[in-house]
Amino acid sequence: MRLTPASELTDRISRLQTEMAAANLEAVLIMQNADLFYFTGSIQQGVLYVPAAGESLYLVRKEHGRARMECGLKNVVPFKSPKDLPGLLADHDLPLPQRAGMELDVVPVETFQRFAKVFPGCEMVGATHQIRTVRAIKSEYEIAIMKDAALQVDKVCQRAREVIREGLTDLELAAELEYTARKEGHQGLSRMRGFNSELFYGHIFSGADSAAPAYLDAPLGGLGVNPSVGQGASYKKIKPFEPIVVDFAGAFDGYLVDQTRIFCLGGLPDQLRKAYDDMVRIQNRLLEIARPGMSWGAVYDDCYRLAVELGYQDYFMGNKGAQVSFIGHGIGVEIDEYPFIARGFNDHLLQENMTFAFEPKAVYAGLGAVGIENTFRLTSDGPKHITYSDQALAIL
Repeated sequence: MRLTPASELTDRISRLQTEMAAANLEAVLIMQNADLFYFTGSIQQGVLYVPAAGESLYLVRKEHGRARMECGLKNVVPFKSPKDLPGLLADHDLPLPQRAGMELDVVPVETFQRFAKVFPGCEMVGATHQIRTVRAIKSEYEIAIMKDAALQVDKVCQRAREVIREGLTDLELAAELEYTARKEGHQGLSRMRGFNSELFYGHIFSGADSAAPAYLDAPLGGLGVNPSVGQGASYKKIKPFEPIVVDFAGAFDGYLVDQTRIFCLGGLPDQLRKAYDDMVRIQNRLLEIARPGMSWGAVYDDCYRLAVELGYQDYFMGNKGAQVSFIGHGIGVEIDEYPFIARGFNDHLLQENMTFAFEPKAVYAGLGAVGIENTFRLTSDGPKHITYSDQALAIL
């Protein structure tokens, strides 16, 4: 188990303070688990108070002793209620802010109101963009952990080759692969930021079920075991000559990678085999064009244009009518980070050491889905693989 080095935390907070200065923010209050972990190394309940300059305060309601052990910041302070904030700031020679930021995309309205009350006259605005901008650039420390997560997900792929057989249900396959991941240190949680976005270890399904659309903002959904989940593996039995999708999130020491591989028993129909090869072509196009300074939207537009030229306008990234308008997503502490390789993000530029998953997929209702997904690190020379499992269609 890693504890985030203090040097990592202080660098992250310093970069956030630079973003705050550009947005004229005098303070940022951070309380969502993924953000807390990134900036404190802990998720103990409370709030991280980041001033425009100087030392931050990690104010912990529960559990202070554990937070003190896990967090490398200087000021880890017991905390009971939002109304204690002004006094605690005064104790540390910090002024009351007149303009402060919060994670307004995820913080409940009632929580926002409780904290806003203790700063009368303070303008409270969203700081999510500043937080996500800092998190998008990964350090060597973070990338090393993501490489460990890639080792884990490769073990999952190796296990899939061993256990897939005719008559096995998708749910039984998922259980086997989740067991493998857990033994390899999977933390059991794959965090997503989007409202009502929930994910466990990933998506594992076969045949027509792999093309079943669902509520989740993703190209694939699956039926799941009941409507309360509404996604993922079901009780469908695996058959020969159909795609078996293993879309799996490795998760190790707080960091994620995302990888999809396609398996089958005996082979695939020509239409699906060609579609698989073409999805790999689209991934190769990404490797040719994505460079620091290129806009997220321009990468999407170029790769989407190739998909249309290859004949997949009605099948690319979901069933017709349920298609998503992205091909890739940032990944790190959460599975839906910056950058978004998506339509319309033409004012956002790729930067070196951004990490993202790229997942071109073709979906045919009643037949199944095929595609490829890897997690990449962006370098000056283009994207470099973090996930690395054999990309060939696995015919068992």
